[in-house]
Amino acid sequence: MTLFFCVSSPAQSYFNLSSSRDYRSVRFKLISNLIVLPVEINGVELSFILDTGVNKPILFDLTSADSLKLKNTEAIYIRGLGGGEPIKAYKANNNVFRIKKDIVNYNEDIYLILDQDINFAPRLGVPIHGIIGFELFRDFVVEINYSRKKIKFYRPGTYKHRTCRRCQTFQLDLIHNKPYLRAAVDLNGRKDVDVKLLIDSGSSDALWLFKKEEEGLVTPENHFADFLGRGLSGSIYGNRARVDKLSIGQFELEEAKVAFPDSISIQHLQNLNERDGSLGAEVLKRFNIAFDYSEGKITLRRNRYFKAPFKYNMSGIELQHNGIRVVRELESNIRRGRSEDAPSEGVKIQLNRFFKYSLHPAFEIAEIREGSPACLAGLQKGDVILSVNGKATFRRSLHEVTEMLNVKPGKRIRLEVERKGKNMEFHFELKKVL
Repeated sequence: MTLFFCVSSPAQSYFNLSSSRDYRSVRFKLISNLIVLPVEINGVELSFILDTGVNKPILFDLTSADSLKLKNTEAIYIRGLGGGEPIKAYKANNNVFRIKKDIVNYNEDIYLILDQDINFAPRLGVPIHGIIGFELFRDFVVEINYSRKKIKFYRPGTYKHRTCRRCQTFQLDLIHNKPYLRAAVDLNGRKDVDVKLLIDSGSSDALWLFKKEEEGLVTPENHFADFLGRGLSGSIYGNRARVDKLSIGQFELEEAKVAFPDSISIQHLQNLNERDGSLGAEVLKRFNIAFDYSEGKITLRRNRYFKAPFKYNMSGIELQHNGIRVVRELESNIRRGRSEDAPSEGVKIQLNRFFKYSLHPAFEIAEIREGSPACLAGLQKGDVILSVNGKATFRRSLHEVTEMLNVKPGKRIRLEVERKGKNMEFHFELKKVL
């Protein structure tokens, strides 16, 4: 799942360590390649995605945080990726942000979006209230250990960049508060095409490239059209393919996934002439990374995810949580006791059966790729998946159900779905994409 924002940041506020320590360590959840951090705003505990591509914190889910009070709000309009119009938001000033108590900003601005379509939670399957980015990277040296799912926030000047066989330090360019890194791709028979990429930890994708024929950035002949994500201004579509190789210094990634967004989706993108695309979290998670904005440096160290293959969705189904459904389960209760009619050593066994009703999230098909196995089998957007190969989905997470739909090429899939109150069954076989 990918969501994109663009917000200006005229005001200044700062995060500090309230303790005397040189750094603070924070554990995070890694969900669909995205870093989810615990963030407290005005005393209310929330979950935010750490996004290097956003300037100011954005809040877009108040359903589970209705006790949060925001001060000094004013209406504004902001725009992001997608082909639609700018959307209305509310800017709130003078908010207190805390991460693990001693990472504190007492005067933070936040942008509140009430549009329910701008929400990570349904696609990720866990509560996500907003995104936060630039100010944390500006005010600390941020060391992200994707392997251990831990971040260390260092006071600037106290961090020492490591030198090791698996490490390499690069120049980090900051343009309008966003980090850029130079890399190279092998594409369409051309070797080592230089590219300047936005480092975007808020994108769950691997690599995005913008079409520039004069630079050799052209969609490969072997590609397919797909939904790429959701921006503030609407859905983003384009083509997906693979590069032969992505090189970042000494690090080489073979057959990396790449997406080429269409021109309508990126028509309002800032600094389009200054960049060639984006480096997303499916690449970033293959490294443990130290961001040092103050020194203009980034250090990469390959980790246990480095050699993991780049996989495309084989079923063509993108799932989301959408509401809840009532599940009826049969339960049995066995009672034992002496029977008056039986011999003295006899035992009477009584089996009581009853149904238990419980509420569980509904796993709904949010997007279905044209021409995919699921599409050709007759599945549709809005279908609610009840079971996969006879295994009920209601006790599983969104990630687990997604994995069940993408096991391996050739795997036969039998889905039971609910469509407009009627249960239906579909069959298809998983096929490798590209």
